[in-house]
Amino acid sequence: VIDIGVMVPCDNILDKAIEEKVDVIGLSGLITPSLDEMQYVAEQMKARDMKMPLMIGGATTSKRHTAVKLATKYDKGVIHVLDASRSCTVVSALLSGDKQTYLSEITEEYTEIREEYYATLIDKKWKSIKEAQAKKPSLDWSKLPPKPNFVGNLCIKDHPIEEVMEYIDWTPFFQVYQLRGKYPNRDYPHIFKDARVGPEAEKLFAEAKEMLAWIVKEGHLKCSGVVGIHPANSVGDDIEVYTDETRKEVKCKFYGLRQQLDMGESTYWCQGDFIAPKDVAPDYISAFACTGGIGCHEQRQKFEAKGEIDKAILLEAVADRLAEAFAELIHLKIRKSLWGYSPEENISLEDMLKVKYQGIRPAPGYPSQPDHREKKTLWDLLEVGRLTDDKLELTESYMMMPSASVSALVFAHPEAKYFSVGQVNMDQVQTYAERRGETGVEDTERWLGSTVLGYEKR
Repeated sequence: VIDIGVMVPCDNILDKAIEEKVDVIGLSGLITPSLDEMQYVAEQMKARDMKMPLMIGGATTSKRHTAVKLATKYDKGVIHVLDASRSCTVVSALLSGDKQTYLSEITEEYTEIREEYYATLIDKKWKSIKEAQAKKPSLDWSKLPPKPNFVGNLCIKDHPIEEVMEYIDWTPFFQVYQLRGKYPNRDYPHIFKDARVGPEAEKLFAEAKEMLAWIVKEGHLKCSGVVGIHPANSVGDDIEVYTDETRKEVKCKFYGLRQQLDMGESTYWCQGDFIAPKDVAPDYISAFACTGGIGCHEQRQKFEAKGEIDKAILLEAVADRLAEAFAELIHLKIRKSLWGYSPEENISLEDMLKVKYQGIRPAPGYPSQPDHREKKTLWDLLEVGRLTDDKLELTESYMMMPSASVSALVFAHPEAKYFSVGQVNMDQVQTYAERRGETGVEDTERWLGSTVLGYEKR
């Protein structure tokens, strides 16, 4: 396996593949723009008359996207791989004597998926964006959270990892290693009782705890972040954030997308619905960005240089858990003290992980607001770069670095809930792009991608 890194330009990937005479090229995509880049790579592979198959994977990818957008661009085999553990099976099939049979079966399956997809485009029913807005939920503004104890931005630097560790959710850690117990032993700590994966899970857990103890002792990882609470009100589907309590000057706007697929629902949700309208009452919004991975890249390189790949993987998995745990801790401090809208909250970690507290913390770029560009607004509002001395960064493609990082908006209203925007239609994309000050829809279409767009781009 030749790993040439992240955010590598297409030509570099293909030149390296030819130089090394590889059997298969693999691409992984974490955020929506990666999908367009994958399409470009497939087109360039065809233009170069390359012969090796192309494997597609990563959080933002799907079998449907691969079938509809990629398989039609390159005819030497494009295969979606659900997760890393399946790649060995796929590569084995591609290197076997049955390669052509395997690829023929994939082509047949993807043709069916494409036909089904195009059929659904015809069958979809939509609310116009105005109709969807007319069915927005009506929250009880008498339950508006109190004025925060703290307003502004606060940098949390080198927070003690010992406290962060208390909030670790271990279940996703085992999923990284494809260790999944059967119900009722699916999740941590019950996974240790599972007859099939329990012993391996216990061994891995012991290694992770040992790694954590070493991290704390040697100080190889740092947990840092920025929290902000600011005056805000909703205006239509968007959220205006103000420079001060007079609310006269708009510091920034978080733009909202509203559910639009006609599913016969009585309400159609948008993130802006959780903040009080400008003419109703003064409200606030909180946000944070944090990492558990400062120092992770450097230490991983040391492990890899010594050939200790298993330790490098374990380090990243532990750093991810620390980042998520730090997010849990920061959100708790927002609820109980910084904002203080739930000062008496006293719930277990188990209930915390089941979201049995007031409010929500959706991440920009995910289901309730799938536009990753909103991260830049959050970053600028919190002054993340300045306050963390650029230890926590946002790339041009809106990836957070270190990769073990979390960012989120925090909504405090007790009726705020998690939801998925789903797909949106062209009329909403047009009005959304206009509100963002764009002259056309191309940029918004690119960032929302085929998963969110409910129509074929022109």
